[in-house]
Amino acid sequence: MRRPLIGLTSYATEVQYGRNDLMAAMLPMTYVRAVHAAGGRAVLITPDEPGTDVLEALDGIVFTGGGDVSPDAWNAEHHPATEVDAVRDAAELMLMRAALDADLPVLGICRGMQVMAVATGGSLHQHLPDLVGHERHRAAAGTDPLAAGASDYGRHDVVVDENSRAHELFGRTLVVNSFHHQAVADPGEFVPVGWCPDDRVVEIVEHPGRSFALGVQWHPERTTDLRTFTALTEAASVGAIIPA
Repeated sequence: MRRPLIGLTSYATEVQYGRNDLMAAMLPMTYVRAVHAAGGRAVLITPDEPGTDVLEALDGIVFTGGGDVSPDAWNAEHHPATEVDAVRDAAELMLMRAALDADLPVLGICRGMQVMAVATGGSLHQHLPDLVGHERHRAAAGTDPLAAGASDYGRHDVVVDENSRAHELFGRTLVVNSFHHQAVADPGEFVPVGWCPDDRVVEIVEHPGRSFALGVQWHPERTTDLRTFTALTEAASVGAIIPA
């Protein structure tokens, strides 16, 4: 059996390479390493020339973290703190809908979880501090021991619904890192099954009608807890079986 092929959404940004300024497809290697550590084989999906045909070659897909999802997607006014990438939004919303329709195993991380909600008719809180009155979901004093040298990551508990599939994976409680200022308001077709107990911000969603469609608001790729990636790889392994 070959290793499951896991797509990772990426973003385009300008970088300096030698003396040249170039547009590059970017994604932190922490995502790639997490997929490989969980037994998968990672490939990057760039936002340019988007097409759902890429899903035909994949056994699973991770919608990664990054910038804000545009409120245009749920017909809302832009908050002053919202910064969007229209090209990435268009590509990922299309890919998310197609992946769910195909019942391809899907993992959404941070922004990726928010894309899950918006792609299925939901909406987001654009600036979480306006809602909860603090910045603790994206800032912490000192280095977060759960994150790889990221002193600006928050750290908090998550409580998981005992009747969810996520409970089988995480148990009743866990401690996570986080860095986000948007959050799920309306989950669309997804069901919220995990929350920050202090402010009830949604931290985990799952799709009741799909074999594996899990979203987490934190960044497991920056920790040693790779249960999310292992679960995705196990679900994707079904598609990776090569008939004799």
